[in-house]
Amino acid sequence: MKLLQYKLTILIMSSLTLSFAPLASTQTSEDPTTQSLKINGLWLVESGNGKVEIKDCGDGTPCGTLVWINKANGKSDVDINNVDPDFQGRPLLGSAVFWGFKKKGEGWKSGKIYDAESGKTYKSKIKLNDEGELKVKGCVGPICKSQIWVRTTL
Repeated sequence: MKLLQYKLTILIMSSLTLSFAPLASTQTSEDPTTQSLKINGLWLVESGNGKVEIKDCGDGTPCGTLVWINKANGKSDVDINNVDPDFQGRPLLGSAVFWGFKKKGEGWKSGKIYDAESGKTYKSKIKLNDEGELKVKGCVGPICKSQIWVRTTL
């Protein structure tokens, strides 16, 4: 009789453990892919001169591509300011704007961002702020400049 009670107790405990396993798995932290999806979409840069589409690079990190240029402001759609002469004739539309980020808390760090107006690439950090805007930083050493990008449509 005691052996039967013991086996029933084990059976009940096993079924309880299995029934709570799905609940426990939903409480784990998000993987980087899920976190990068929060910033995916179309963003208007602070100057209003361009729109950047953010997508997963394929490894769970965000990549940004220039998809629209405000030509009304006289902006060129060719990369004329690039410091590398080999790239000065390439089209800006479809070019990488940022890449190479690593997850840090609620944001991303250690990435690179290309500024077509200066033709230079900078270290970068990005993070959604409480208003749902994207705070984008470009840094040279310890000195950083921030911009706020807003969600938009094409």
